Amino acid sequence: MDAAVTVLFLGILIFLGNILSRFFTITKIPDVLFLIALGIIVGPVLDFVEPSAFGVVGPIFSEVTLAIILFEGGLHITVDALKKAMTGTLAITITNFVGITVICIVVMQYFMGFTLMEACMLGAILGGTSSAVVIPFTNYLNMGKDTKAILALESAIGDVLCIVILLALIDVFKVQDFNIGHVAGNLIASFLIAIIIGVVAGVWWSSVYHKLVTIKSIFITPAFVFIVFGFVSLLGFSGAIAALALGVTFGNLNYFKAEKVLPFLGNDVTQVELTPVEVEFFSQLVSLLKTFFFIYIGISIHFTNMDILYIGALLTIIIYLARIAMVWFTIPRRIPVADAAYMSIMEPKGLASAVLASMPLQAGIAAGQTIQDVTYIVIFFSIVACSILVFLLEKTSFAKGYQKLFRVFGKEPQENT
Repeated sequence: MDAAVTVLFLGILIFLGNILSRFFTITKIPDVLFLIALGIIVGPVLDFVEPSAFGVVGPIFSEVTLAIILFEGGLHITVDALKKAMTGTLAITITNFVGITVICIVVMQYFMGFTLMEACMLGAILGGTSSAVVIPFTNYLNMGKDTKAILALESAIGDVLCIVILLALIDVFKVQDFNIGHVAGNLIASFLIAIIIGVVAGVWWSSVYHKLVTIKSIFITPAFVFIVFGFVSLLGFSGAIAALALGVTFGNLNYFKAEKVLPFLGNDVTQVELTPVEVEFFSQLVSLLKTFFFIYIGISIHFTNMDILYIGALLTIIIYLARIAMVWFTIPRRIPVADAAYMSIMEPKGLASAVLASMPLQAGIAAGQTIQDVTYIVIFFSIVACSILVFLLEKTSFAKGYQKLFRVFGKEPQENT
């Protein structure tokens, strides 16, 4: 594609991405579904754009996206919210992740001949839910505060869990002489040191960045995120976890006091949180990255390989059926029946899965291309399924029959919020 046409096309895509994010309020159809559909039209259907036109910066762009996603997500993971919704959140998040991984192991080994490691990697990629789809739905649907908190935290913590486990699996793959004790020790050390560096960096930056009056710029904090991410990665530890810890620290400065974390700074240190403008800027960055990745997914879907389509559809169906049991056994019984029904269909995959999909291929995994293709198909089908099920539960009599599956809910009094 000509350079000028590419720039024009990218400008149109970014413009449409912003317009479609507002379009949800009218249609109640997730904007990411439109983005994927747009990618399918300009890619496989019209053959106007090849994946290579977007993929030239793949590895670097994936790292940048991970850093921003994790930092921005960390800003919204508050300690208070974690304490309040921890029981239901951890139960559904871990059960969902483990359940999907088991499904991937069974299906991919039986139908596609995957090794256990390859199937676990796919499970790690698909083990979370998409905040870009779930959160807009929770804001639109009539749900209780507890339900919204659990679903939002599930998306945030699930993304982190997927990233951590996939990075761990890739590290295990790279170790030729596998020793579970040695590998586990290295991984724990890597993550622990990354967390420490991220927290220390966050406390220090919150104490000094507001003093840099001569270089005030909305880009200075994102630049610092990249510096921490890159520095920790160069040391051989997890830059992704450091970026997450940095975000959590900034989102909870009342728990990370400078005099406790960095006592040499003194007791009169002033820590400043990110301004609403800076927080919104990070949100817009994630939105921009979302636009790129979901359109790229649509462009990259291969409709010529029907086996991939069938496997993606099969995985989506089994995952949604399993979600019913996951919600039934893990969610607190105080959650209303209608809310439990909605929670059982909140299984769309999103940006984190899209970013992680290319990592096994980049790491040299034999089934890396298949993992990426299946992930893209499941992302598309899972968002379509979620949108249809929300419509059925909200607008049709299907809700009455479906809610009978969760008739044991709503029996306990709700907690005061």
